[in-house]
Amino acid sequence: MAELTVPTAESLRERLAAARKFLDLEHKEVELQDLRAQAASPGLWDDPDTARQVTQKLANYEDLFERVNALEQAIEDAEVLAELAAEAGDEDSRAEAEEEFRRVSAELDRLELESLFFGEYDEENAILSVHAGSGGVDAQDWAEMLVRMYQRFLADQGMDVTVEEWTEGEEAGIKSATLTVRGHRAYGLLEGERGVHRLVRISPFDSNARRHTSFAAVDVIPELENDTEIEIRDEDLRIDTYRAQGAGGQHVNKTDSAVRITHLPTGIVVQCQNERSQLQNKNRAMAILKARLAELARQEHQQHIDSIRGEQGEAAWGRQIRSYVLQPYQMVKDLRTDLEVGNVQAVLDGELMPFVEAYLRWRRATAEQN
Repeated sequence: MAELTVPTAESLRERLAAARKFLDLEHKEVELQDLRAQAASPGLWDDPDTARQVTQKLANYEDLFERVNALEQAIEDAEVLAELAAEAGDEDSRAEAEEEFRRVSAELDRLELESLFFGEYDEENAILSVHAGSGGVDAQDWAEMLVRMYQRFLADQGMDVTVEEWTEGEEAGIKSATLTVRGHRAYGLLEGERGVHRLVRISPFDSNARRHTSFAAVDVIPELENDTEIEIRDEDLRIDTYRAQGAGGQHVNKTDSAVRITHLPTGIVVQCQNERSQLQNKNRAMAILKARLAELARQEHQQHIDSIRGEQGEAAWGRQIRSYVLQPYQMVKDLRTDLEVGNVQAVLDGELMPFVEAYLRWRRATAEQN
C-alpha cells in the first residue's frame, strides 16, 4: 500500500492563510468587537429576536477564531516536534509529528469548506424555483424530479423547506414550483444550482421508447428580510386569485386563496398558495417579488460592471450547467467544474454535496483569478 503523503508546515500555513483571506477574518474581527459590545448591553434582551441573532453570531465568530488560532498553534507545535525528532533521530517522535501534520490537514479541510462560503448572501435563506423547459411532458416530469432531488438534499442538510407554489402539468409532472428554504447557509448551498439542467433518457411517455432530451430551469435567489431599497408601486402590479392545486396545504382546491402577482414593468410573475388565507398568500407573494426584483437589480448592476470591464456576463437563465444522462450511458456532469458522477440515481435521490462543494471551490478559484 502506498505511503500517505505527509503535508509540510509550509504547505499547511499557505492553506491556512488562504482560508483566512476568504473567511475575511480581518473584517470579522471588527464585527466581533461590535458583537461583544452588543452582547454586553443591558438592554439586549428587550428585543429577544435581535438578542438571539447577536448571541448566535457572536458564538459562531468566537468559535471560528478559536479554531483558526488552534490550527496556527498546532502547526507550530508539530513543526517544532518534527525538528527535534530529526535532530535526535527519534523515529517515534517523527511519526508523532507526521500524524499531527495529517490531523491539522484534516482540520484544515473542514475550515476550507467554511471558507468557501464567502459570498455576500451565502448566509441567507433562499427561494428556489424550478420551471419546466422545452421537452413537453418529459420536461414537466423532469422538473418534478428535480424538485424531489432538492427536497431530499435539503432534508439531509437539516433545512426547513416550504412549498410556496406548485403548478401541475397537464399529463404528468409540474410546470413550476417555488420553495422557500430556511437554514444555515441555505443560499450558499443552492446558489450554484441556478441555471438550466438537461436530462437525456428513454422517455416513459413515448410508446416507441425513444431517447428524449428535456430541460428545466432552476432559479435561486436570497431571501432578504428587509430590502428597503425595493419600492413597488400598486399601479405596476396585476393581482389574480385562483384555486390552489397540487402540493399545497389543507386549503388546496377548497377556496380561491392562491395569489398570482405580475410585475408589469419587468414581467416577473410570482405565485403563492401555501398560506391559509388569500391575504397571507398575497403578503408572501409580495415578499418573493421583492426578492426577485432585488436579484434582478443585482444582476443588472453586475452586467454594467462587466460591460465596463469589457467582459461578457452570463445570464442566470438560458445557460446549461449540468447534464444528467440515463441513456445510452449513466453520468451526471457539471459543465463548469467538470465533475462527473456515474451513480445518477444517487444524485437524483439527493446526493448533491459533491457538486455543491465542487462549485464552491470553482467559485473561489474564479474569485482568486479576478
